[in-house]
Amino acid sequence: MKQLMLGNEAVARGAFEAGAAFASGYPGTPSTEILEYLAPYEGVVVQWAPNEKVGLEVAMGASLAGVRALVAMKHVGLNVAADPFFSASYMGVNGGLVVISADDPSMHSSQNEQDNRWLAKAAKVVMVEPSDAEEARWMTREAFALSEQFDTPVLLRMTTRVCHQTGVVNLEEPLEAPARAYKKDILKYVLLPGHARLRRPLVEERLVAAAAFGNESDRWNPAFAGDVDVGVITSGVSYAYVRETMPGASILKLGLTNPLPLERMRRFAGQVKKVIVVEELDPYLEEAARAAGIRVEGKSLRPYTGELNLTLVEKALLGEARDKVTVSLADVEIPRRPPTLCPGCGHRPLFRVLRDMRVHVMGDIGCYTLGALKPLGAMESCMCMGASVGMAEGLARFGGPDLEGRVVGVIGDSTFFHSGITGLVDMVVNGSKATLLILDNGTTAMTGAQPHPGSGVDIRGGQVPRLDLADVCRGVGVKRVVVVEPYDMDNLEKVLAEELAAPEVSVVIVRAPCVLNERVTFAEPVELELELCNKCGLCIRVGCMAIREKDGYPEVLADLCNGCGVCVQVCGEGALTIPEKVGA
Repeated sequence: MKQLMLGNEAVARGAFEAGAAFASGYPGTPSTEILEYLAPYEGVVVQWAPNEKVGLEVAMGASLAGVRALVAMKHVGLNVAADPFFSASYMGVNGGLVVISADDPSMHSSQNEQDNRWLAKAAKVVMVEPSDAEEARWMTREAFALSEQFDTPVLLRMTTRVCHQTGVVNLEEPLEAPARAYKKDILKYVLLPGHARLRRPLVEERLVAAAAFGNESDRWNPAFAGDVDVGVITSGVSYAYVRETMPGASILKLGLTNPLPLERMRRFAGQVKKVIVVEELDPYLEEAARAAGIRVEGKSLRPYTGELNLTLVEKALLGEARDKVTVSLADVEIPRRPPTLCPGCGHRPLFRVLRDMRVHVMGDIGCYTLGALKPLGAMESCMCMGASVGMAEGLARFGGPDLEGRVVGVIGDSTFFHSGITGLVDMVVNGSKATLLILDNGTTAMTGAQPHPGSGVDIRGGQVPRLDLADVCRGVGVKRVVVVEPYDMDNLEKVLAEELAAPEVSVVIVRAPCVLNERVTFAEPVELELELCNKCGLCIRVGCMAIREKDGYPEVLADLCNGCGVCVQVCGEGALTIPEKVGA
């Protein structure tokens, strides 16, 4: 049976077919849909974790119990999970354990562009890389068996174009996973230094065995015979571009990429006159080939940064791109559509107030990162999940008199549960005077409204215990905790001023629903009385897509406006009014 599937959907199918009993992770583009597609399958326990580290640790516990387990995350999520990931390599597994890293070349939705093939090499675990949706299915299915065969976590490395492409997938009947009871094994599972030293040679032996397997595997590392003038070594989505560019070429397509099948690569190179390596991002394959004495070209023919595409691969392999019927964007008038907060979003009035108060805002990862962009321009940093808390503490402590009482950290509710709590503990214990703002909309809005520990529901919509943010903050020692809604901007400014002046750490929970997730409508669309407007532009500087400038005056777009009233509050002339509250 065949079915069209998204790459992430195919991964979920592969896990189901492999008999996986447990799956966890934290939402992050481009990996998010994997767990969402896996959740409807019966017989699999699927749950969101507070962060990737916890997700991997629970999956490791499930593996020790003897069941097959999966944990999914984006590439930076593997940084968060690196501690258990590296140690799990020494421990090995019982039931198969598959760790998915969804890398994001070109940073479509990420703060950095990292190549996690190096993490597989550094952690000394087996790694596999699908190039399309069907391979995503069968490689996931078979990765659990590899994990058990070589006693290792297996890193399944996806990239954005593999995650989000759609392809024909061959459905197979689910396997009955081999029964593996939990067995107490202190030497294997307790990584005391003495035990870890005993495990260390086994890790190397495992890699040797896996390399021998890869050298002889036509399925995992197939070679396609063709023109002997040029041979191409490639992997992942790059293979698709190579195949389309040079369908008659000799190609070695690597699906098992750690440990690399160097003998197979050497044999392939001996059958062609010239070898070119085509890969995205770092020269991972190329450097390994050169170190093994295989003469190859690669990095000099392609860009070091960003994802590949057909044009770039054509230039690399053919010297120039083929002529195509294309339309240049320079020839088409396309309206600019910069990213912006949704109409009625509660983050907008908050950042408007923060901007006007001229405070220094240490930001974080989420929709609210858009508060850094004009016209709001109120956020001054964004590094990684949870960093706003510690950065606010550091800036407030060492920023000098000019910054005293003027530093806040801004973090979302999901991000706070992910990695903000420990930063807040540090603020409390070390006597910080910074103020932390937790933007609470009850969901993980940026990645598609996934639940988190403060949502009260699980991935399947079932009711679960809900952690109250205010209780959590008080529980770690914060004495000043205030809950406020953002749409009354005068009161919001008053509360912020009071907390910024406090001689101790304080937390302001700014609570408002995600207007996109809950389809919130506050009132009928705002109305404009032109004769009262003085063209000051304050309403435009709110930065709402539902109000724009036309002939010097504001124009309200009734189909977008949901009557939140922020623009009305900043209008000093009374030109903007809300005609009727919904439900009034």
